[in-house]
Amino acid sequence: MNLAELLAASARRLPKHPAVTFAGQTASYATFLDRVLRLGHALRSKPFSLSPGDRVLLCMENSGAFLEALFACWAAGLCAVPTNAKLHPKEIAYIARDARTRLTMTTKGLQDALAPVLDGAGPLISANDDVWLRMLLTDPLRALHPSAPEDEAWVFYTSGTTGRPKGAILSHRNLLFMAHCYYADMDHLDENDTKLHAAPLSHASGLYGLPHLFRGSHQVILKGFDPQEILDHIGHYPNVALFGAPTMVTRLVNAHGVESVNTRNLRTLYYGGGPMYVADLQRALAIFGPKLIQIFGQGESPMTITALSKSHHAETEHPRYHERLASCGVARTGVAFRVVDDNDQELPFGEIGEVITRSDCVMKGYLGNPEATAKTLRSGWLHTGDVGSVDSEGFLTLRDRSKDMIISGGSNIYPREIEEVLLRDPAVLECSVVGRPHPDWGEEAVAFVVSASGDSLDIGSLEQLCLDNMARFKRPKAWRVIEALPKNNYGKVLKTELRRMLAQESSRDEAT
Repeated sequence: MNLAELLAASARRLPKHPAVTFAGQTASYATFLDRVLRLGHALRSKPFSLSPGDRVLLCMENSGAFLEALFACWAAGLCAVPTNAKLHPKEIAYIARDARTRLTMTTKGLQDALAPVLDGAGPLISANDDVWLRMLLTDPLRALHPSAPEDEAWVFYTSGTTGRPKGAILSHRNLLFMAHCYYADMDHLDENDTKLHAAPLSHASGLYGLPHLFRGSHQVILKGFDPQEILDHIGHYPNVALFGAPTMVTRLVNAHGVESVNTRNLRTLYYGGGPMYVADLQRALAIFGPKLIQIFGQGESPMTITALSKSHHAETEHPRYHERLASCGVARTGVAFRVVDDNDQELPFGEIGEVITRSDCVMKGYLGNPEATAKTLRSGWLHTGDVGSVDSEGFLTLRDRSKDMIISGGSNIYPREIEEVLLRDPAVLECSVVGRPHPDWGEEAVAFVVSASGDSLDIGSLEQLCLDNMARFKRPKAWRVIEALPKNNYGKVLKTELRRMLAQESSRDEAT
């Protein structure tokens, strides 16, 4: 099924209902669909003359035009390649070349930076420029392209923290399964719901906009993540669902006056994309109540492997409540996962290994990269690269990415375990632990910490906190107090950057 058919069904059922609001302008479902069909027809017509299966790069700031362009691609039988607008133009140019896109759709604030680097990658058009407006004057498509379930719909490029990003091919079936899992595990949706977008539409927020659009919910799009603006919108719109990376949730919790904000209209705050530490999670629950859902997935299985539900967050009397909060929940409906050893043999409960998964949400493979596809998709399972353990009740607890694990003296040290302990100290706003080479032990742990008040931190008390709560060999052997942790455009802490900082320190020491 072509995903655009589900948008068309919402428009037939709710033609006058608000579909998309951005910058004070609201389009009804009938108007939104009409714009999608006109753009889709223009993409298939001269001068673009795109053919079914061609790929279109969407490098756009948050706006209603992103959703129009996305569904226009699908209506015309094309594949969308959304990219984060905050990437460097050279990074975007790499993605355009790798995906062999034939057209780029962008927004005014990005056009000048992209034009020089996308030369040879097909035409570049900007939302609401003269070309775009002429496209909206063409006749609408008479019929949606009859895409098959396995046809390419979205190529999701990984963040590329360990090298060049890879394009995970997501089919119409993958994204429809993702939407069905949303309905099964998170919320029943209808036209009375609001999806508030404050994170990039090219990532988790936009992906989870799809199940809302398919059920006729109202999409309200913000230009970026502003905690006060988000709180104002929660007070204005009904039944709000909002995505935030853990760092975004922490910013929201720490926003000025958040304790006095009426969050009655907030229905669901779902978070993922990195570790959510228990101390931060408890602060969020104290303010927002049991409206939080943790999701675990990745671009290769978009946000759909496990979830920690609202009820799990609310079961404060459960004897293992805090252990559950530290987990990322249980398998999503229709999803299987295992924890396996280096030979892909399933491990007993409690033992640590790699998390693998299979479902109809798992990607078809990496675009133009059969070697990486064969390495990641083995025996019908997606090998996530995440390290964790599962308990007897089916709760998955992630330790770290396999590349982030520290091996010291032959023993495994999982940075998240140390980070959880450090964040119990209210003087610590955020922290991250990485390994650095050690001549005798192989590696040792180094903790980067950020003060909550901006004042100096008592490292002695942090060391004692570690000694009181974990084995001595796990404690950090060195400390770095910094103003802020480096993060990528999705709010993930860049441990590669922290390791680079340590490597530079080592080079300077050797030079002196």
